Amino acid sequence: MASQKEARTPVHHVARLSGQLRCQVPNEEEAREGGAAPEVATLGSEADGAGADGLWELPVEPAERRPECSRCSRPLKVCLCPFLPVHPLHISTNLYIIQHPAEESKVLRTVPLLAACLPQEKCKVKIGRRFSEERDPELTAVCRKSGTLILYPGAEATNLEEFIIDSPIYPSTIIIIDGTWSQAKDIFFKNSLFRLPKQVQLKTNISSQYVIRMQPTNNCLSTLECAAVALSILEKKNSIQEILLRPLQALCSFQLQHGAQIRRSKEHLLKNGLYPKPMPKNKRKLRKMELLMNSVKI
Repeated sequence: MASQKEARTPVHHVARLSGQLRCQVPNEEEAREGGAAPEVATLGSEADGAGADGLWELPVEPAERRPECSRCSRPLKVCLCPFLPVHPLHISTNLYIIQHPAEESKVLRTVPLLAACLPQEKCKVKIGRRFSEERDPELTAVCRKSGTLILYPGAEATNLEEFIIDSPIYPSTIIIIDGTWSQAKDIFFKNSLFRLPKQVQLKTNISSQYVIRMQPTNNCLSTLECAAVALSILEKKNSIQEILLRPLQALCSFQLQHGAQIRRSKEHLLKNGLYPKPMPKNKRKLRKMELLMNSVKI
């Protein structure tokens, strides 16, 4: 899928060779003092230059990728399958994950763990920034169904638990956007398709257990955690949340045992004077930081 790149000599090799070439080129004083010396230096630099050109043609061995588990997508040495359910969970809800392309390459992403816990036909991942009827007719049809919800917080969003009580049609599908908060916001607002389903949000006081990645506020949840809470509500089974969170807990525990640090939320750091970066000069960004400090939802 990724395009093949031209072989390149490592940068430090090139820098060293360039330094040698510069040292062997005489300055003006050396040229005036010596007769034959400048000629020797020039010949030497030409020879080294030819050698440097030849290095560009040497093959570069690609970095070997560690073998991955076909189920949890983790390297085999740190496979998390023992923490997954023996069989995929039986659910009636269809889950669509809209994943920002930048998330696909991240090592500690949670979507592969989520997908490994659910039946393939019930959990579909769509990767991209922009979606339309022409590009994805299937997703368009899903968004137009009356039983489809999209999980995205905001002033127009309804609490999921309250919605399923009052809704005449019980939801059959839920869409969740996977990415950073700025990436999710970009996907939601720049795709009119995602404003067709009913917008819902989670009203929960639980803190994220995804402690190896910084969240904006204390109540922000990872994609896996959002799906775990939403599915447990829609399926009316609290055990679903516990089962889906198990591999995430194992992932974080393993990373912390091997040098990772607990990442406090930006809200926590700001409130306790621990935020390591200077406050932004941009007024809009500064306003967001002030809202975080005062625990105002943004």
